[in-house]
Amino acid sequence: MITKQDKNAVRKKRHARVRTKISGTAERPRLNVYRSNKHIYAQLIDDTNGVTIVSASTMDKDVDAGSTGNTESAAKVGELIAKKAVEKDVKSVVFDRGGYLFHGRVKALADAARENGLEF
Repeated sequence: MITKQDKNAVRKKRHARVRTKISGTAERPRLNVYRSNKHIYAQLIDDTNGVTIVSASTMDKDVDAGSTGNTESAAKVGELIAKKAVEKDVKSVVFDRGGYLFHGRVKALADAARENGLEF
């Protein structure tokens, strides 16, 4: 009998599989992405100390997006996280796409972060 799993459960399994292979350090933190239907969130995480270095999302006041669930607002979040990271002297990161496919909003965030100074 074939059972249907929900998309988020499958994504969480994929994310757990990826997380066994990557982790962030103080020199090269992990750029984690989470997306919901309305918003997108990004964090730079140092896994060795268990600390979030910087974070950005479409809910921040710095991101002035009319609609928050599209690729333009995701690009603004990528730009904001990169600027905050450069202020904290972080240039190189490990990208953690959170189990999501690398297209659409996740790709827009990653490309904007690369354009504004992050290397991954």
